[in-house]
Amino acid sequence: MPDFALALRFHVVIDDKGSLGSWSKCDGLTVEYEVQEYQEGGQNDYVHRLPGRCKYQNIKLTRPLDKTSADVASWVGGQRQKVERSNAEIAVLDPAGEVVAKWNLRGVFPVKWTGPSLDATGNQIAIETLELAHNGFLAGGL
Repeated sequence: MPDFALALRFHVVIDDKGSLGSWSKCDGLTVEYEVQEYQEGGQNDYVHRLPGRCKYQNIKLTRPLDKTSADVASWVGGQRQKVERSNAEIAVLDPAGEVVAKWNLRGVFPVKWTGPSLDATGNQIAIETLELAHNGFLAGGL
């Protein structure tokens, strides 16, 4: 089994919630611009390509269950009555716990939490997944 303490990990902090702990996998740090094409009359050798709307993919965090897993499930469950958007920071930590890079996100809220598949006959690690929607990166966060 891999020793997670020796690998890169991702620490997640939500402004009003605090730390969501360390995660072993982070997917979705993506920004994509739609491209609007404009064909100008009289210009037949090219088409103007203009930047359009900006789209952000959901962030998907994965890790083995730990002591903060109950806090994460509680935060996600608390959003059921009223969704409250917050700012968040995702920081990449090296094996010594030093920040290598970080991303600051605005308008973050949980859209999905998946608990582990529990099987007493198996020898697999219990994994949880948290999916976060956001409204883009804050200045200085990318």
